[in-house]
Amino acid sequence: MKHISILVPQGAILGSLEGSRQLLTQVNQFAKAKGAKPLFQVQLVGLSHEIKLSGGSFTAHADRLIDEVKKTDLIIIPALDGDIQKAIETNRDFIPWIIKQYQRGAEVASLCLGAFLLASTGLLKGRQCATHWLATNEFRQLFPDVNLVTERIITDEQGIYSSGGAFSYLNLILYLIEKYVGREVAVLSAKVFAIEIERDSQSPFTIFQGQKAHEDESVKKAQEYIETNFQEKITIDQLADLVSVSRRSLERRFKKATCNTVIEYIQRVKIEAAKKHFETNRKNVAEVMFDVGYTDTKSFRTTFKKITGLSPLDYRNKYNKEALSLN
Repeated sequence: MKHISILVPQGAILGSLEGSRQLLTQVNQFAKAKGAKPLFQVQLVGLSHEIKLSGGSFTAHADRLIDEVKKTDLIIIPALDGDIQKAIETNRDFIPWIIKQYQRGAEVASLCLGAFLLASTGLLKGRQCATHWLATNEFRQLFPDVNLVTERIITDEQGIYSSGGAFSYLNLILYLIEKYVGREVAVLSAKVFAIEIERDSQSPFTIFQGQKAHEDESVKKAQEYIETNFQEKITIDQLADLVSVSRRSLERRFKKATCNTVIEYIQRVKIEAAKKHFETNRKNVAEVMFDVGYTDTKSFRTTFKKITGLSPLDYRNKYNKEALSLN
């Protein structure tokens, strides 16, 4: 039997905690229905027995305190709520226990913003990690040595797992069920809980907001120009002249401040504008392409799919009911 410890951090989001517990304990019900023994021992593990969740709206009761769990096979870190840095500090006593358990052979999985607590252990250094796309900038600032993959739903590297934003944690739990028990049980779980099992990207859900939490005023000026004039053909030399720095200096400073190259930033601003067009009006792909400053259809389609994971037409059909009714 595999021992699973679902952590109950102070301020955790109830949904990811309870959803994980339900999915994993349901696997035991499947086994029971076949006359087999339970496959998982699932316990809620906390720093205290009574823990406030979701901004104090709920209280959870931990089955065990961390000091009472000498060995476990899988640690699940649910999503955190509110001020992330404060949440990390409040739950700091989990960190040495997580590290010790990992060193003893336990695997560790973070759900959504639980990635911040996992990254605080240092176990993610040089490794891939996913989290909610809304938290991309803050995560990169706090943990620059982690390879954040914003488009991914699931990462799996050396016994450490992570999931993307919000309810995509369900896909990670299904992934773990398949890994531990097999595809048949994972598919059955997906059907019982009505979860789309093969999702692997959160790119279609991402809203690009720019990265402005830095102090480089020249870069901010370049960003603002791009965001205001995205319909035009903007060159790096043009931006360098605008902010009175050399092209090489702008490229270096821009990448450092925003985690995007200048070209990537221009593309993401244009594609974000295109997404909004597709969501809100009846224009066809070519019209939207010209509206956001693209003249080459292949280039537009390639860039759009690279950033969103969907073709322009698929995105339009997915998020615009009026457009879909015209097909």
